Amino acid sequence: MAPNPAIPTDPDALLTDLSDDSKRAELLKDPEAFGAFIKNYASAVAKRDTTIAEQTRDQVNAVLAEWLKDNEAELLGNSVKAALPGNTNQQGALYNHRAPGAKADGIFDDAADFFQAAWHRAERFRNYSTERAPKLAKLAEIQNSYGSVVPADGGFLIPETMRSQLLQVALEQAVVRPRATVIPMDSLRVPIPMVDASSNVSSVYGGVVAYWTEESAALTESQGSFGRVVLDAKKLTALAIAPNELIQDASAFGGFIGSAFPAALAWFEDVAFMKGTGVGEPLGFIGAGNTSTVTVTAETGQGANTLVLENILKMYSRMLPSSLARGVWIADIQTFPQLATMALSVGTGGSAVWLTNAENSPPMTILGRPVIFTEKANTLGTAGDITFCDLSYYLIGDRMSMTAMSSEHVRFTQDQTAYRVIERVDGRPWIQSAITPQNGGSTLSPFVNLSSTRT
Repeated sequence: MAPNPAIPTDPDALLTDLSDDSKRAELLKDPEAFGAFIKNYASAVAKRDTTIAEQTRDQVNAVLAEWLKDNEAELLGNSVKAALPGNTNQQGALYNHRAPGAKADGIFDDAADFFQAAWHRAERFRNYSTERAPKLAKLAEIQNSYGSVVPADGGFLIPETMRSQLLQVALEQAVVRPRATVIPMDSLRVPIPMVDASSNVSSVYGGVVAYWTEESAALTESQGSFGRVVLDAKKLTALAIAPNELIQDASAFGGFIGSAFPAALAWFEDVAFMKGTGVGEPLGFIGAGNTSTVTVTAETGQGANTLVLENILKMYSRMLPSSLARGVWIADIQTFPQLATMALSVGTGGSAVWLTNAENSPPMTILGRPVIFTEKANTLGTAGDITFCDLSYYLIGDRMSMTAMSSEHVRFTQDQTAYRVIERVDGRPWIQSAITPQNGGSTLSPFVNLSSTRT
């Protein structure tokens, strides 16, 4: 073969070379040289025509994306799921690769496997020494590497995939967390910047003023005032009792764990996020310590334990205008009869304004904004029985770690096991006070309640 055969630069030239008997025979004499000839031809064509590489890359990416969508649960874990095309799973938003439990992903098959391994009687399982004990040892090694970051009194660190799965189920039952601004916390205390403003009459953002200025005139200086909201991770403990026979049944126990703990976490988080005092627990947006809440005065002569249309209209008018599109009504279920019979008085008559007949289900919106009925709100007749709020102004600090431990002592005589799950979380309103609008009218806020004085 010639030392340096000419490399064709297009398919027609290659066909000409291979059709020539003498050239073909010379090329095929040395298989290695022929392979190099073909590689050089491919490289020359790729440089000359970039569309081939682009088409190849597009096809490879399409096949890879489809393959990942089919296999990410087994190969990459749930953290990848949200990034794949067409996937709307909320768990991706809850999963945090920086969380302490992320390094523990993949050790356990599922939640049932984890809680069975953490069971104080786990050595009774036939595969304990060969399967579960090595898993716990690996988990303990990961947990110990974090030192004080993972609380020492919390038991076994729950892997991040399972933590995000628990929170995903909790989101479907929670009122506040799905609508709030959730801040991942890398430490036990995280300060969040906020605009320190209570009035827009003469300035905005706590001191910024804009001036109309003549050409070449000196500029007038102004600056905003900023504060901070501090999130301190509080300890929320969930306790569940399970019969020991149930724990040994993997499928049944998995169903119990998958429903009991998320429901409990969502329930008690909601109660604190709504009504918490801020002492040892989150500060609720309808709690007495929330200084940013606007309280609308009841109507003169309005009866106790009642709601009237004027209450609703005035509450709507006290919402920050920028928050109207995000506002939701959160109401005690006992308010339903009052809402259903609200009427607009016209002279000596009037008509119902929310529920006009009992044939169909209620519209579940008031003035175009969703209504969420819950027993977690305050009872009818007290402030917080109905609240109009923009929960994006509520901050939730998520410590990104959960731990679990079991005990036989709580229900020893009943042959039951108590499981304890601990998470650390905080919550509080993002603004510190209601805002006086530019025109000097009534104060506005993303949190609006109705006064409890109704006589």
